[in-house]
Amino acid sequence: MTKSIDTLIINKIKKARGGALFFIEDFLSFGNSKAISKALQRLVENEELSRVARGMYARLQQDPLLGAINPSTEDIAKAIARRDKATIVPTGSLALNALGLSTQVPLNVVYLTDGSARKIDLGKRKIIFKKTSPKNLAAIGPISKLAIQALKEIGKDNLKEREKEIILEHLRKEDPYKLEHDIRMAPEWIRVIMRQAIAKK
Repeated sequence: MTKSIDTLIINKIKKARGGALFFIEDFLSFGNSKAISKALQRLVENEELSRVARGMYARLQQDPLLGAINPSTEDIAKAIARRDKATIVPTGSLALNALGLSTQVPLNVVYLTDGSARKIDLGKRKIIFKKTSPKNLAAIGPISKLAIQALKEIGKDNLKEREKEIILEHLRKEDPYKLEHDIRMAPEWIRVIMRQAIAKK
């Protein structure tokens, strides 16, 4: 007997790690997009799957105390970027929060991208992808790209000494090759700060 589309989808999702994110395109080998959409809708109604955002699904991890754990905005943004083969860089308050320069977790998180500009509605939260030039996405170090965006958000004239020290502490943990590369991608006033991390490595 041929397995139903619903069974094929569930089997594929069960083989992935808990909380893994899926798109309709991931199941097109099982049927056309209309049939897949209907199968996913049935699985959501039967609570075998959760709809994370439009066209995005997951089998949520379960915590004994907290219950179902929703994927983070970062996980969702990275999954969309992988699907679209796009580069993304967190900006503004998101970069500040990631580096411990702010305790504020923004409801609307903004990423620069070379993919399509769009908004992903997550209920109370939103992920906003802003189209930008390749130069703004040229940094390759995970720490240094955050540092550049955080410094841009703070601004040259508003940067406090303690904020600079926190950023330098992070930058000293960056891969030296990536740090050297990313210094060349930053505005001049940010380069001056980033070079101080190399001096003490």
